[in-house]
Amino acid sequence: MTKKVLVTERLAEAGLSMLRDKGIEVDVRLKLPPEELVAVIPAYDGLIVRSATKVTREVIEAGGRLRIIGRAGVGVDNVDVEVATERGVIVCNAPTSNIVSAAEHTMALMLACARNVAQANAVVHAREWERGRFIGTELYEKTLAIFGLGRVGGLVAERARAFGMRLVGYDPYCSPERAEQLGVALFDDVDTVVPLADFITVHLPKTKETIGMFGPDQYARMKDGVILVNTARGGIFEEKSLADFLAAGKIGAVGIDVFESEPCRESPLHEFENAVLTPHLGASTKEAQERAGVQIAEYVAAGLEGSIVPTALNMAPVPPEVMDAVGPYVPACQMMGSMLAQIHGEIPQFLKLSADGDLATADPSILVAGTLKGLLSYKNTATVTPVNAKAVAKRHGIKVETTSAPDAGGYASRVSVVADGTEVACTLAGEIQAARLVSLLGYQLDIAPTGQSLVFEYVDAPGKIGAIGTILGEEGINITTMQISASPANGRALAYVNVEGEVSDAVLSKLRAGIADLENLWCVRL
Repeated sequence: MTKKVLVTERLAEAGLSMLRDKGIEVDVRLKLPPEELVAVIPAYDGLIVRSATKVTREVIEAGGRLRIIGRAGVGVDNVDVEVATERGVIVCNAPTSNIVSAAEHTMALMLACARNVAQANAVVHAREWERGRFIGTELYEKTLAIFGLGRVGGLVAERARAFGMRLVGYDPYCSPERAEQLGVALFDDVDTVVPLADFITVHLPKTKETIGMFGPDQYARMKDGVILVNTARGGIFEEKSLADFLAAGKIGAVGIDVFESEPCRESPLHEFENAVLTPHLGASTKEAQERAGVQIAEYVAAGLEGSIVPTALNMAPVPPEVMDAVGPYVPACQMMGSMLAQIHGEIPQFLKLSADGDLATADPSILVAGTLKGLLSYKNTATVTPVNAKAVAKRHGIKVETTSAPDAGGYASRVSVVADGTEVACTLAGEIQAARLVSLLGYQLDIAPTGQSLVFEYVDAPGKIGAIGTILGEEGINITTMQISASPANGRALAYVNVEGEVSDAVLSKLRAGIADLENLWCVRL
């Protein structure tokens, strides 16, 4: 079935094209009312939004096919992540898409406030010429306090250093080593930092702790004439008291790009000439919009394919080095899970996965999720994502065990899976990292499975392969590749045969009747 993605807000054409190039059907329906979104979402596997669309419990629960929600930007305040997690729906964002733009807009507001750019511009546009009113202040050798030293805060620190500013900061999650690298003197108390600053900028998420983080007590401790900038989240600076301190002259100027309620048409800051207010422009550059569209398209496509989504917010983060190691094996694990479902025939009670060789030290949880996805999704038993893999396994009574070994049996890396005694293993080969089957039911192989394969297990004797070829030829079925593995210890052999053509039940019956001492025959469709 063709995957379908609904896009409810403007997305870069490059992102839309990327999804369509991957065979995904994309519908762009802008400004959908909430009730209409609930009505149409059942038809879609993926949803891409920006900040305006509210992805509520009602929307997520209505999306029976929904597998992934992509936010083309950083914050996901408009998505009910908890409900998505309950439903096994991945929520991801594009956290690096607009960080440069946001950092540059921070510097733009800081300079605009310091040099009265907006006010002076208005005067000249009014065909007046005043200079005395607009005496500004330099950034050079001033102290900038940065609250939040994540991606954007770090970029602001780098740019502020270029202006010759002294940097202090607060971020309980920032390591001393990172702060030192950024040239920021790190403090562990907000009230200690506040009195030191000539400029203050915030780069914090919206949480219970950060909303209203700066209020009357903090404003009173600040230097006279301090300049405040917020391009992060509305409400971190408490607006009403901020307006009072602006009116009193305690705060020299503010540059605000984000508001508690947007669009913001009523704010106590509107009356102040020294409040430079912009309509949430932090990410509004051509480059950021292009980046956000392409990044979120990549991640949504990956999620729909069952691959790793590196920015998934409701699963354990995948470090880049782990993703590089295990990521290419995810499709292979899905393939092995599907193969086990068809050969074993029942949902197993015990599943054991071993990641060997170069994979021995990597976290195998994503490989387990991929295997379960293939195992349980083959007959639509369950929708499995890395978000809900553990819960799905528990619900189906599958006990999962993982092991690892430094020796991969002559390969650089290998993953093997055993489901109630039915075994399969694969490795990756070549520049495109194609999956190759290296073991099945204890027989050693080396073959790349295709879309349709026949697996024969029989008592080893001359003439068996000829009989297989004759029957398939009579039925118009072409053998594309074949691998035979013998087990002298028990006198049996296994033939793995990739075929093209319709393998009907009648063909399978003819094969079973026409091949002597045939013990097992499976048609595996991947």
